[in-house]
Amino acid sequence: MSEPILTREFLRELFLFTSLSDEQLDWILAHAKAESYPAGTKIIAEGDPATCFYVLLSGALRMTKTVGGGEVETTRSDQRGAYCGATQFFYNQHYQRYAASIYAVSDLTFLTLPAEEFAEQFRGWFPMATHLLEGSYLGWRNTDTLIGSRRRLMALGEMSAGLTHELNNPAAAAVRATAALRERVAGMRHKLAILAKKDIEPNLLEQLLDVQERLVKQVASAPPLTAMQQADREDEIGDWLEDHGLEQGWDLAPIFVSAGLTAQSMDHVLESVGDSLLDGAVRWLGYALETEMLMGEIEDSTTRISALVGAAKQYSQMDRAPHQWIDVHDGLDSTLVMLASKIGGGVKVVKDYDRTLPTVPAYAGELNQVWTNLIDNAVGAMAGSGTLTIRTAPSGDRLLVEIGDTGPGISAEHKQRIFEPFFTTKPVGEGTGLGLDISWRIVVDRHHGDLRVESKPGQTRFQVLLPLTEQASE
Repeated sequence: MSEPILTREFLRELFLFTSLSDEQLDWILAHAKAESYPAGTKIIAEGDPATCFYVLLSGALRMTKTVGGGEVETTRSDQRGAYCGATQFFYNQHYQRYAASIYAVSDLTFLTLPAEEFAEQFRGWFPMATHLLEGSYLGWRNTDTLIGSRRRLMALGEMSAGLTHELNNPAAAAVRATAALRERVAGMRHKLAILAKKDIEPNLLEQLLDVQERLVKQVASAPPLTAMQQADREDEIGDWLEDHGLEQGWDLAPIFVSAGLTAQSMDHVLESVGDSLLDGAVRWLGYALETEMLMGEIEDSTTRISALVGAAKQYSQMDRAPHQWIDVHDGLDSTLVMLASKIGGGVKVVKDYDRTLPTVPAYAGELNQVWTNLIDNAVGAMAGSGTLTIRTAPSGDRLLVEIGDTGPGISAEHKQRIFEPFFTTKPVGEGTGLGLDISWRIVVDRHHGDLRVESKPGQTRFQVLLPLTEQASE
């Protein structure tokens, strides 16, 4: 890589130095150096003493910060004149450290200035601007700390509340089924002991076990029944049991019906075991079928728990790279799982997905926070009753995600302010006014997309537009 020749004219082509005087440019030329680095080089290490101010002359860079022990990419840029390194050189603090690491994505060249000398000169050139920058920097840092902390708490709160509620139902079902299963297994042992006392012929016992295996296999494929069909079949099997002298047949009928049996199935049982063993065999089969259904319930519950944990991992992106090419539908679906308890049964969810859409480059975990904020607002606007529509579609060179609700709409006055931080129309204690501001930052600032809203009574639509290609950050 050949390094450029630094001249006044060359410096004036860079937006930072365009308006400097000849004397100021001469100072820059006297203290600046052009430094070239091959692709893949780690140029700045986060936490090292901030000694240089860097201005990008050519090539592309990426910036990362350490989060939770791993590096998270925050910015990419190939814009000539982009700056990094000791960017708070103007701040009147003698000892500073680099706030991020910088890597060369391609072969690149920097113009470098010694931070301490540049800071002193800068304060002399622009005293008022320096004071304004210091005040702005301190205000931004305090605000960003507050909003960042609130943002993390909101994300954690939404995910933990939704996950806790959703996990509770299958976990409780598994506990109940396990307790019932223990009782049924004890009953099976008791019935087996009674049958054994009757000196059953080996071939008859074998037939009974064959019947049991055949009926147990039917459990998984038992067709769903309406309440009326369930009642009719229970009456039918209850009558059959009563006709054949089995007491309390009404207690066994629901088990047989749930397992998919009919009166014809009971005839096959009678043919296999005969009248003498019918009572014991039927009760034994009842325990066996109920045991199978209980094990199926436990399996369904644990499968549901695994699916919820998977959705939580997808939502939080705990096991994935922060920046990646993603299918937005995965994040939308996992967010709906996390918010299922909040959505409730009164809101109808309509998914109008275009599954042919390509993947997009994004910070998946942050987009999930956008979906959370928009869906939560939509559900809140409908007050427990309405239709939540989530639509994806192509939109030119961008991908559209639209989240709509059938709530009362947003007034023209409020529509102009909804993306302002701390602005909320919710009662005190119910809203922070940060959700849409955070969503705007993530979509527009982080992903170089767009966030719009269209609203009228009965129809509000928030539209998120994401670029289909990688975008360099300034």
